[in-house]
Amino acid sequence: MKSVLIAAMTALAISLLLTPAVVSFFRRRGYGQEIREDGPATHATKRGTPTMGGTILIGATLSGYAFAHIINGHGPTASALLVLMVMSGLGLVGFLDDFLKIHHQRSLGLNKTAKFVGQALVAVVFGILALRFRASGGAHLTPASSHISFIHDSAIALGIVGFIVWAFLMISATSNAVNLTDGLDGLATGTSAMVFASYVIITFWQFGNRCGIASGTCYNVRDPLDIAVVAAAAMGACFGFLWWNASPAKIFMGDTGSLAIGGTFASIAMVTRTELLLVVLGGLFVAITLSVIIQVAVFKATGRRVFNMAPLQHHFELAGWQEITIVIRFWIIAGIAVAFGLGLFYAEFLSHGTSS
Repeated sequence: MKSVLIAAMTALAISLLLTPAVVSFFRRRGYGQEIREDGPATHATKRGTPTMGGTILIGATLSGYAFAHIINGHGPTASALLVLMVMSGLGLVGFLDDFLKIHHQRSLGLNKTAKFVGQALVAVVFGILALRFRASGGAHLTPASSHISFIHDSAIALGIVGFIVWAFLMISATSNAVNLTDGLDGLATGTSAMVFASYVIITFWQFGNRCGIASGTCYNVRDPLDIAVVAAAAMGACFGFLWWNASPAKIFMGDTGSLAIGGTFASIAMVTRTELLLVVLGGLFVAITLSVIIQVAVFKATGRRVFNMAPLQHHFELAGWQEITIVIRFWIIAGIAVAFGLGLFYAEFLSHGTSS
């Protein structure tokens, strides 16, 4: 528990205290956000706001995790390193996307092919490595499993190739979902903090009830406590960043942050065997992504739009809602989704009994 607290507080302090310096540096360099021409008119005032704030989120998370291990004298685990690899790898893809937007002074950065290749490369490397590095002990668990999971592994086995494809689908879906949500000040950051907080609870519970230790319901997860440290560091980084990202935002996370955070969600879900539970925990991200899919599908089929504009948050902006109202109400929805997901997790634990 000490490591979890150290990671969270270190990442919080770094993100909270160093973000102003990063904002100042980015302003001097002219690293300002470009705005979509077809977006809500109220967003015009955001043009020029420093972006690529995801560099702070990633740096604070990595620092929080590292400092917790330095203090406690324990080495890192394979599961945690793989999650941090995904965060850093997708953060690099997002950084290139953000940098090209700034360099070319437009709202589009990497083309779809380049972004797809970057996401695929990170996902394939994760998929291959996550089925290696067996832990010592009786279970010989690998960081991830080739079985699709909800709260435990199911009977549906994908095989090695199938799991690599599944890893790509999860990582690309979640990274793009967070990217779509990152359209209003503080919306994606606050929602992400809630989801990371839920994983601190889930992984710490898995650690206390891991197979070989618990006498009743148990979890076959390789490194749950160390994943709790990662989740806590990411949560702290998001909360610290939110202080400066809340309306009116002094800095945006950019694709650097949104792709990194989304990939981190997916990789944590895979190494904790909670892949489909993530759909519930990240319910707001799912709803916003579905709004885009529905909008595109219906428009192509009928030539008519379901929403004023997609993603969903912009529909409400064009309907006359204030930005801060949308963000707070969407946070409430995100909190309900997280609470429901945690409820499902605990209900499943109780349904199997607490003792043998």
